[in-house]
Parts: sequence; structure tokens; C-alpha cells
Amino acid sequence: MKKSIKDLGDIKGKRALVRVDVNVPLDENKNVTDDTRIQAIVPTVNFLTEKGARVILMAHLGRPKGERNMEFSLAPVAKYMSKVFGQEIVFIPSVEEAVPYVEKLTDGQIALLENIRFYKAEEAKDDDMTFANEIAKLGDFYVNDAFGAAHRNHTSTAKLAKVVKPAVSGLLMEKEIRCLSQALDNPTRPFTAIVGGAKVSSKIGVLENLLDKVDNMIIGGGMAYTFVKANGGKIGNSICEDDQIETAKAIEAKAAAKGVKLVMATDVLVADDFSGNGTNKFVKINEIPDGFEGVDAGEESRKAFADVIKSSKTILMNGPVGAFENPKFAEGTKAVLAAVVEATKNGATSVIGGGDSVSAAKKFFKAEDFTHVSTGGGASLEFIEGKVLPGVAALDEK
Repeated sequence: MKKSIKDLGDIKGKRALVRVDVNVPLDENKNVTDDTRIQAIVPTVNFLTEKGARVILMAHLGRPKGERNMEFSLAPVAKYMSKVFGQEIVFIPSVEEAVPYVEKLTDGQIALLENIRFYKAEEAKDDDMTFANEIAKLGDFYVNDAFGAAHRNHTSTAKLAKVVKPAVSGLLMEKEIRCLSQALDNPTRPFTAIVGGAKVSSKIGVLENLLDKVDNMIIGGGMAYTFVKANGGKIGNSICEDDQIETAKAIEAKAAAKGVKLVMATDVLVADDFSGNGTNKFVKINEIPDGFEGVDAGEESRKAFADVIKSSKTILMNGPVGAFENPKFAEGTKAVLAAVVEATKNGATSVIGGGDSVSAAKKFFKAEDFTHVSTGGGASLEFIEGKVLPGVAALDEK
């Protein structure tokens, strides 16, 4: 287990260097349109300020690629965060100018440093610690609460933890690690994984790692058609990765060898126009006519998926089972999520892991309806694959 801010002693008057993920969407007037990520760091920041620490937040916004591109400035985010925290967030315009700002901070005050990705050295792949040492002068201890960036081996997410000690996790990071680890390493059984999304190639690691852990695996979304084709089915114009057909066969063989029940769709909603304005109809998944593509799980499949989910005690969802962004193709994903919500109400542990599944969960339900909704897309994917996350590995052990 990694140390967290709860393991720190007296921090009154100490300077906390805190990496957070406030990579939030802004409209053309630079107004925050979704503050989920900001709300997620509130417990950690409040914990530190209430104990009298002086908090210096580091974060990125978008991909400025190491250039000082003011389109990606965090200034509007700082302004918005001032309302959330009920105090003016001190905005530090650059690392070079940071020292006088930090020296003026009083106990319980919060500052936000300008976009850390304005510096090429932030994302540098080398072992040069010059930039890390420069930032290190600003703090007495390091906190990583940016699970969404924990899979990046960057200066602010991993290198800093080597030079600023103690280096501990924030409350959000701690919860992410705990919930994902518990589901993967110590699940109450039966344990069901729902793996969706468009491509087998992007989920090979996830499928491989989960087959060693789960009792049931539901495979949905676009990647299902590669499995259908591998078994000789007709998939019309559906998305398919021909170079992954052997992988699909290997995954089926591994599931059989391990006694994992693979649950595939049997019927599917197909469309001859991806906008949904053409002909949409239900067909058997291995009999999709030419000119049509699979866009959502069919009615039989939804029921079969829901039955497995409702009889599970641990559920991990990574990826939707249809093109849910279009309301006409959203019923399958909605039905799967409704079953997860019901299972959760009946005592199951449910973890929604990253990316599109989180977008869908928030679109149709509330985060509180699930045990845990991960804030990290790529990070949760790599965690589920069993990879070491540099931002977690660099923190101090308990």
C-alpha cells in the first residue's frame, strides 16, 4: 500500500506540492462546462488546507506540446476554482516566477501553477531531473491526486516524487487504487467484467489480464464483430479488425481453458446509415446483411447481459456495448448500466473504469449509483491491464 495524506504528521505551515487533474472542458468564452474533475479533488485540497498547509496545485490543460500557448492557460480554471473553494486561488503565471508567489502564501491558502505542459521538460522521456529540481524548491512534501495522469511518466506525475519527500497519494488517488485493486485482486464472487468499445486491439491487455480473474466476461460493442467473424459469422459492414481474428480465437480458447463464461451478444441492432436516420432493425449477430452495420446490442442480448450482471457480486465495466452517443443506438448500453445499478443496490461492488463507459454512466445515471466511477481513462485501462503506473509506483510505501 502507498502512503496517503492521512499518514502525514503535522503539516501546518508546510508547502504542499499537489499534482491534480483539472483538465476540464471550456467553451469558447473560457467557461468551465463540466467541473467533475474539479469536484473530485475537493476532499484532498480541503484536507490539506484545514490542517494549515499552504497548497500549490500543479496541473495540465489540453495538449500545448511544450509551447506557451495561452489558448491552454489555466487562468480561467483558477477563476472557476476560486468559487468552488470559497477563496481566491492565487494564480502563478510560470514556474520561473513562482518563488515570490509561494513565499507570500499563508496557512490554508491555495495557489495554482500555470499549465505544466507549457514546458517541454514536463513530458521529456529522459532521466534529466533539472526541471523536477526546479519545481521541488517550491514545496516541502509532494501529493499526487491526479489518477487520470498516473500512467504518464512525466516530471509532475512521477519524477517529482523522487526528489520531494514525503511523496504520498491524495484521497482521490487512494480511492482509485483501492477500488480498482479490490475489484481485480480480491473480488467477491461471482465477478463479471463487461468489456466493450470499438477495437479488440486496444483491449487485448485488458481481456488477457481479466481472464485470469473473472468468472464471467461480457464482450460487447464494436469489438464483438471480430469474434463473430472469427467464428464464421456474417457481419455485413460492421467494424472488424481482420488482423485480430487469431487473437479473438486465442481469447475464446483461454476463456474455455480457465472456465470463464464468455457472454456474447446473440442479436444486434443494425443500421444502414450510422446517423440513425435510415433503416434500423434487429437481426441475429452472425447474420448481418450487406450494407448494414451493428450499432447496439439487441433485445435478447440485453436481457442475457442483465441476467449475468444481476447475479454478480463484483462488476467491472470498461467500454459501452453500442454507439450510445446516438440516442437511437443507446438502449443496449443503458440496459447494461441499469442492471449494474440494480446489482449495486442489492449489495454488489461496481466499478466503472474509464473513458466512454464513464461518459455513458454519467449520461444515463448518477455517479452515486455505482460503487466507484473512475476519473482516469487511459490510467484505469492500463491499471486493469495489470501495468505499473509510474505516478503510483513513485509514491512512498506505507
